[in-house]
Amino acid sequence: MMFGLTSLGIIHTLISLIAVFSGAISLVKLKEITWNNSIGKTYVITTILTCLTGFGIFQHGGFGKPHVLGIITLAVLGLIYLAQKSSQPLGKYSPYIEKIGYSLTFFFHLVPGVTETTTRLPLEHPWASSPDDPLVAKLVGICLVLFLVGTTFQIIALRKKLS
Repeated sequence: MMFGLTSLGIIHTLISLIAVFSGAISLVKLKEITWNNSIGKTYVITTILTCLTGFGIFQHGGFGKPHVLGIITLAVLGLIYLAQKSSQPLGKYSPYIEKIGYSLTFFFHLVPGVTETTTRLPLEHPWASSPDDPLVAKLVGICLVLFLVGTTFQIIALRKKLS
């Protein structure tokens, strides 16, 4: 085991890092994540693979919060797919669902990313003692604020584009 990770944990982590980096590049460079380019496709596919590989990881006992987050992430991706493929059921809200949904899935990556990083690194004395450590909550809170601010700017830009 490396960093306390099983073989599946290592594969899961590597895939999730690809998802996070491709999502971050897309958000910084294009101000959005979208299926309409290769970086967005990489993000979506690796996000799905991250969720699926995560279902086999039970490092902290049994089925838990990370598994629920994976299910929610896949449900959001399903809603985005529905919004992209059929504008009738979701109507004028489809572009908003896509923008907010992809950004939300990126935020969902950051929650376990922050948690796992702070509870594992540095190796000898991790920054956080457990997922319930106040440091983890503060960092996730910062990520939530960044998500809300970024999504607000995306919605404003989309409204201008659609009007």
